[in-house]
Amino acid sequence: MNAINRETGAFRAQAALSRPRRRKKGRALLAVLAVAAAIYALIEVKMIERLLPIEWFREVPPVTGLHPIVAENRDRLVAQSQAIGIDVVITDDFRSEEEQNALYRKGRGEEGAIVTQVKGGGSYHNYGLAIDFALRIPGGDVIWDLKYDGNGNGQPDWMEVVAIAKKLGFSWGGDWKSFPDYPHLQMDFGYSIGELQRGWRPPLQPE
Repeated sequence: MNAINRETGAFRAQAALSRPRRRKKGRALLAVLAVAAAIYALIEVKMIERLLPIEWFREVPPVTGLHPIVAENRDRLVAQSQAIGIDVVITDDFRSEEEQNALYRKGRGEEGAIVTQVKGGGSYHNYGLAIDFALRIPGGDVIWDLKYDGNGNGQPDWMEVVAIAKKLGFSWGGDWKSFPDYPHLQMDFGYSIGELQRGWRPPLQPE
């Protein structure tokens, strides 16, 4: 009996020591869960906010030029293409809503072919988040030839430029399924056209 009592006493003592440890682990787990819940709630609030016009929260200055991060990477694109013997010409960047509407009218009551599917406010150009490019060949002509290999390395210059652009963070309009736009490159920073139309804007500096 004495041996049994000693074993029982030891077991109870060990159990008593382990209870505080379990309580500490439990409190730590609750703290982690609370932090996770707070982060999730913050993300949800931000997502909900972006469904609302930003004018409800603060004044929105008009977009009048290319986003500085896009402008910086535009220049890098031109320089890196030049380094491999490709002369890139930026044919368009920021475009006002009035200019967008003028383009939209082409082929729709005005002379010319259809060049865009969206009216003013419906293009990333209108928010300074897109550029268009072409290639300049010896002699000075500007071309939109996806198969031209001016640097003679066996690869189309156009697709070499696209590859550089994608590494810089641009997405390419040539990947669009419904209406491919081969000269088009954009950085949307995760913002949809709907969010931009409601006044939301990407930060001017990397977060």
